[in-house]
Amino acid sequence: MTRIVDTRKVVTISPVEVCRALGDATRWRIVRLVAQDALCVCELAEILGMPQSSVSSHVQIIRRAGLLESEKCEKWTYFRIESKYLKLLRLLKGEGAEEPQWASDDKNAAARLAVRAGSCCPGPKRLAKSRKTESV
Repeated sequence: MTRIVDTRKVVTISPVEVCRALGDATRWRIVRLVAQDALCVCELAEILGMPQSSVSSHVQIIRRAGLLESEKCEKWTYFRIESKYLKLLRLLKGEGAEEPQWASDDKNAAARLAVRAGSCCPGPKRLAKSRKTESV
């Protein structure tokens, strides 16, 4: 399936890559977090309690699947789910029970974002708007 992003780029989205990206519990946790707010790898690592290298590897799989938009600010890159995929992600989540880890992730994310201004990460500019009402 081919989608035209603008007149200069053509992006091919592979259903297999998308399913592979979403078929891991850690990647699904990352997808949930970046559906709400643009986050960098160091923020995700802190929120998830994982090494940055592991989080970075997971983010790259999600990115290769075409689900992420990004913004470079100084030496940090912030990632957020492309808005056109939010509906798909909500459908995949369905009405099922939430994983116990999700509440902890949400609490950790709120705490991390509350101190962003005083942290090493400057925060995104273009992707700064939170999508709390559209969360996955």
